Amino acid sequence: MFDFVRKHTRILQFILVLLILPSFVVFGIQGYSKFADGEGVVAKVAGQKITQAEWDNAHRNLVERLRAQQPEADAASFDTPEVKKQALDALVRQYVLAAAAQDQHLTAPTARLVRVFSTDPQFAALRNADGSLNKGLLEARGMTPAQLESLLRQELTVGQVLSGVQASGEASALANRHAVEALFQVREVQWTKFEPKAYAAALNPTAEQLKAYYNDPANAAWLKAPEKADVQYVVLDLDTLKQRVSVSEDDLRRAYTENAARFTTPEERRASHILIKLDKGASADQKKAARAKAEGLLAQVQKNPSAFAELAKKNSDDAGSAVNGGDLDFFARGAMVKPFEDAAFSLKPGQVSGLVESDFGVHIIQVTGARGGQVQAFEAVRPQLEDDARKQLALRQYAEVAEKFTNAVYEQSDALKPVADELKLPLQTMNDVLRVPGTKDQGVLSNARVLEALFNADNRVKGRNTEAVEVAPNKLVSARIVKYSPAARQPFEQVQVALRERWVNAEALKAARADADAKLALWKTSPDKAQLPAAVQMSRRTVYSQPPAVMDAALRVPEKQLPAFTVVDLGAEGVALLKVNKVIAPQVSAQELKETEAQFGGYWGKAEAEAYYRSLKRQYKVEYLNGNKKDGDKAEETQKSASAS
Repeated sequence: MFDFVRKHTRILQFILVLLILPSFVVFGIQGYSKFADGEGVVAKVAGQKITQAEWDNAHRNLVERLRAQQPEADAASFDTPEVKKQALDALVRQYVLAAAAQDQHLTAPTARLVRVFSTDPQFAALRNADGSLNKGLLEARGMTPAQLESLLRQELTVGQVLSGVQASGEASALANRHAVEALFQVREVQWTKFEPKAYAAALNPTAEQLKAYYNDPANAAWLKAPEKADVQYVVLDLDTLKQRVSVSEDDLRRAYTENAARFTTPEERRASHILIKLDKGASADQKKAARAKAEGLLAQVQKNPSAFAELAKKNSDDAGSAVNGGDLDFFARGAMVKPFEDAAFSLKPGQVSGLVESDFGVHIIQVTGARGGQVQAFEAVRPQLEDDARKQLALRQYAEVAEKFTNAVYEQSDALKPVADELKLPLQTMNDVLRVPGTKDQGVLSNARVLEALFNADNRVKGRNTEAVEVAPNKLVSARIVKYSPAARQPFEQVQVALRERWVNAEALKAARADADAKLALWKTSPDKAQLPAAVQMSRRTVYSQPPAVMDAALRVPEKQLPAFTVVDLGAEGVALLKVNKVIAPQVSAQELKETEAQFGGYWGKAEAEAYYRSLKRQYKVEYLNGNKKDGDKAEETQKSASAS
């Protein structure tokens, strides 16, 4: 019933959303053939060269996505060897899978392309209110519908290389049983906790002990007051410019009229049909017979429209809809072949068409519902129109104002007030700005590039403005230090209270551990003297109040050594002493076995798919060149470790 992509380019344009999906690191392997052979080659797959230009482009696309996902992050943090390596690995993977798909004669049918976009909810956010694609995004990418179709088809095609292996993952009954027993094993455990607070009351440090603790090099880091400064700063962004521009009522109403389709709910019809199938190459006699049958059914429908569903069930050649009485649910324009669409949208609910011929055969259509087609009132969409208009005007101004901002903070480098006054930007201040922010929220002054420039020796000493730093798309910041405080050890008197608290905590923890070790030695030699609470049952399926480390330690003691004692370090919470008595056979239902078997099958499938990918890399002789071999080897080891875990 669908004529799909080739006759309906509007549907095909939905493929544009792939350009922002994480799975798309590159624009497709074939798209890179334009690069000259003379460019630097960074890798080879089956003798096919991957150039530096391709890698740069893949890295650029990856950075764009990361910045879109993390707009407040420092742009420089994405220009790292790790991110570049990630882009190269993904590029190599695309080449390997594309080579395998070609050798295996795999392809993705057009019907699947359309189905992906009609069922995947992540594409919904990229549609306009009327269901159409945001054309600005398409133009920004310089892509055509044909290129987008090729891109999606390639992604779905290469996805088939590993999907079959991954879907076939299956754990044996024995392996599943062992895994379930390990997961659900129950152990009888007695345990007690030695908490530092029980020993703290008896501790009272002398002044000499605190002085020694103060001078201990191990405490130098926390005793040091961090490097910080009082700062002035100015921010230029689109929000600031948006507040300044004005939009006339006439402009808003003109935009409303020009974009009426954007604010119109897409018109939809719900219809049922009876299809008498007819192949394109049908003979004249076959066509005549089909029409005769259809005319007979149409006469019955016209005589008794309420019998439509029953007639469709018994006579329609569209097996998918026949079982539902011919019901096709709601559909918008562009979803059906044109003759069917024209007929359906010309009818009102309750009306029945005449005979409608399409490439699929002869249809009888009954429209059962209609919705959409209403235009939202101007007042309802006015705030959105005004915001869009302000944003467009601000974007037009931004480049010019940003240039003035950048030049001004450089030319008048000893003050920010002139640029703030000239561009009518607020001059903001923040005290105690840390060189290393940690958990403190410093807003734009948490940006790594801003802080690096701000605490630069020359800028710091002379109170110079930093350069204009882009901390997010269309957002510039310049700052200067007004008062600087270097990192330095705090005076003893200033930290004496904190010193005493830390000393007591450290010594109490030592006392708790010493007591636990002493009792462990005693109870191992004289189990009858062990003073432990009543036994409890522990398993990963029934987690009670015990810390995770206690349960993990209890389950790790080899079964052959039971009963056995063990000590668990709980960090600042102290120490736990355990006696693991015995293993209790787990009670696992048939349903749990079935569910876990499916889960373990999925894990096996993923591991096998990665192992298959590594074998494909060897088969297609993946080579990392020009200093990238070490990174390729590391990627291989990382994949092996991930699969093994």
